[in-house]
This record gives sequence, C-alpha cells and structure tokens, in this order.
Amino acid sequence: MKDDTYAKSCKTLVMLPEVIHQTAKKFTASTAYISQDGQKISYQKLDQISEEIAAWMQSKGLSEGSVLALSLPSGIEYILSYLAASKLGVITAGINPRFTDHERIEVLKVLNPDMILATQNFDNGELGDTEIEVIEVNRKSADFMRNNRIQNREINKLSFNPNRPVCICFTSGSTGTPKGALFTNRQLQAISTMDTGGAWGGAGHRYASTEFAHVGVMTKLPWLLASGGTTHLLDKWRAEPILKLIHDHRISAVSAIAPQVALMLKVEEIGKFDFDCVKAIVTGGALASPQLVKAGRELFGAPWSIRYSSTESGGVGLGTALDADDQETLYTVGRSRPGVKATIRDNEGHPVSSGEVGEIWLQSDAMMQGYWNDPHSTAETIVNGWLKTGDLAYQDDRGCFNLAGRTSEMFIRGGYNVFPLEVEKTISTHPKVSEIALIPRNDEVMGEIGVAVIVPVDANDPPTLESLRQHAQNQLATYKLPEAIRIIDKLPRNTSDKVDRLQLRKGEKS
Repeated sequence: MKDDTYAKSCKTLVMLPEVIHQTAKKFTASTAYISQDGQKISYQKLDQISEEIAAWMQSKGLSEGSVLALSLPSGIEYILSYLAASKLGVITAGINPRFTDHERIEVLKVLNPDMILATQNFDNGELGDTEIEVIEVNRKSADFMRNNRIQNREINKLSFNPNRPVCICFTSGSTGTPKGALFTNRQLQAISTMDTGGAWGGAGHRYASTEFAHVGVMTKLPWLLASGGTTHLLDKWRAEPILKLIHDHRISAVSAIAPQVALMLKVEEIGKFDFDCVKAIVTGGALASPQLVKAGRELFGAPWSIRYSSTESGGVGLGTALDADDQETLYTVGRSRPGVKATIRDNEGHPVSSGEVGEIWLQSDAMMQGYWNDPHSTAETIVNGWLKTGDLAYQDDRGCFNLAGRTSEMFIRGGYNVFPLEVEKTISTHPKVSEIALIPRNDEVMGEIGVAVIVPVDANDPPTLESLRQHAQNQLATYKLPEAIRIIDKLPRNTSDKVDRLQLRKGEKS
C-alpha cells in the first residue's frame, strides 16, 4: 500500500490541475482507475489525455468561466472530462446519470451550460442552442475519448486564483428541483485538508460508492488523486461485487450509505469472503438503525462511523468517532469534525438550549460559495457566514447531535410538533421492521397524524400498528406515535438513495 505522505504535501496546492500534474509525476504508471470490464488508466495517462481533451474543448470555444455539463456515466471518461475542464478554468457540473429525462432537463435549465457532454443525443428543445457533444465510452480498449482529443497543442495556462469557480454539485432534489452548489478552488483546498480520507481508506485500493456527480467526488477529487490509490468502478452498484473487491484487494474501509450496507448483509454465502482487512465502516446520507450498525460491525469486525453532511457543506460536517461508545454510535451523528463549527438554532436564528430541537447551522471553509443562478435561495441559506442546513436536531448533554428530520418534514399533530426521524429511529428497532418512513396524513380532528410506512422483515408476518405503538410508547410521547400503518415491499428512493418522501406522500390519502 502506498503511503499518503504525498497526499499531505498536496494540501499546499490550490488548483486541481496542479494536483494531477504532481500526482502524475509521483505515481506515473500506477493505476488510478480500473473499470468493471478491466480497462485501466494510469496517473500519467490521466494527466496526458486530459490535457489533450482540454485542447479539444478549447478548440470548441470553451474557456475560463464557461460552464460544462457532464451527462456521463461515472467512469473514466467522466474524470478525464472534469480534469480537462479544470485545466481551462471551465466550471464543471455533473448530471446524475440516474436522473430521468425530465429531471435532467430541469437541472440543465437551471445550469444553462455552454456545452453538454453526453453518451447520446437527447431532446434539448427547452435548452435553446446549447451544444451537445456525444462521447463514445470505449469498452474494448484504453484509447479513451479518442474523438475528443487534440495532441501537441498547448492550452492556455491558468493564473493562480483561489476564488476561481471549479464545480457545481446539484442537491438530491428531495424537496423540489435540485439546486446547484458552487465551489471554488478555495473550498476544494479546504476540503482537502479536513480529514476527508477516512471514507475512502486512503491510498491502496478503494471503490466508488457514489455517482461521480455527487459532492463526495466532485469536491474531494484533489485529495483522492493525491492519495495515489486505485479506484475500482462498477457500472452499477451491487453488493456482492463490492464485497468481492473488499476481499480480493484487502480494502480497509467500507464506504457506503446505510441501505448499501443492509444489502451487503443479505448477500448469500457471505461467509466465503474474508473481511479481516477492514478497519472502519463509514456511512452517511441515510439513517443507519442501531440494529444495522450492530450487524455491520459484527460482519466486518470493525468500528462504524456515521457521518452527517450535505451537498452545500461540501460533504463535511459532523461524525461519530470510531472509538465512540454505543450511545454515541448507535443513536447520534456525533460532533463537529475538524474545521467545522456547528450549532442548533430556532426559527429566528437564536441558539437553543441543550435538548431542544432546532435547525443545524454549520460554518466551515468547505461550505459552498452559493447556489448557481439562484441568489434568492443563497441569501436564505447562507446567513452571516453560516449555512442553514434545513435539518432538525438536538444536542444531548454530551454534546452529540441527534437528528430529528428535515424542517420540511416536520408536521403538527394537535398543536404538537412531530419530527419523523425521531420516531423512525425508535420504531426501526422493532424486530419485525426492516425499514420505516413516517409521513403525515390530514386529519379533521388533529390536523395531521403520523402514518408508519413499513417494509417488514417478513412480508408474511408484518408488524401491527398496535405492536409498533407498544414498542415505542416508553420512549416517545403519545402524540408522536403513529396512528396508521401502511405495508409496502420497499421504500421509494431518489437518485441519491434517500427516501423519496414526496412520492410516499403522493400515495397517502386524507
């Protein structure tokens, strides 16, 4: 395994082009990425080919300040295109390949790019005369993007500018049309110094657990490159191939969202894999129930750290310590990570008392510059240098943050506020519950009541409403307990694998 001394030295570098130049010199022939079908690219080739793609982009009229949309799979071509754009000072925005055609168009309308790179043409009638360049994804050779490269042509060299915009990361859109969070060199530099490597296991081998359009890749690529590791790519995330990668390449960190770990636990013949190499499990983005954490720790024989962050925060926020006790690990999202300030405030922006639910506000050098083409939402979200996350929580007497849900998810039952995540965390420990989401239903008497949408452990033996209420009644006030139940096969999820509550509520009748 390569050490990470070079990664640490790269923390003094601000711009992504310099990181890839220096990394290519240090790890010349080392494999940077390897696709599911075995295509490899070295660090030296990443630098060389991205330089040639940059020359092609320049010939197409892209220059500093232009906006490039990548509607590409999360593969080597995506990384090459992002690096090439960064060498010209072009702002790159990733479009999640899991978006529907409608979602993609809506995001592109917000972005208003100068060029779109895609694997196929699509109807862009609503986008005016935006240029679409079709990129060939080569499955037969390592001659990546051969039709989009110009050799032996110099590109315009960038001056040092920490405030130059680099990338736009779109939110999951769980509450409406996704918004584009803008990040500059300055934010990427800060993220590279804020202990971001834990979720990837540092140098050596690792796997991509999210789409490349996600903030976890777009803003953290400088660190990932500087570590000198090899990233394994899958055309589609699947549990068993990931477990095989961990086993075969002795990967030291299991990086995932909680539902992915749950799928790993269901793999048949899981005993054929050896996980002695695993030193840490790191998850974020979705609720990890206490039972899931316990089962995951037992399977991998490693501690579990739960991370909390957002697209707007640059993917850096709170986290539980790997050596934390069960109270912290099973029931909280820990404390502020290095370089992050966190507080809980009321609707007027005033700090609340310990134990009182309010909105999480974050402050760090990693947080976004603002929303792309949306000054109004920016002004609502960034207040006096603090980022309003829209997430509700309370701090316990040990200073750990306990999530209670989204501000948009809270509902009022008979004059009392109900925070779905608080209820979900308790009911998720019911032995017959695999997954749960609590949503409101209109009620003539109470205004709103809670409906427990349940994925049972055994479809032939689902829990009853009464058993759910009895299970939770010693931990939750009566008004928080669900008053209706709906059994389904699986919870709908959006493109970021978060529970799609809007979809659930569409299916709920008054």
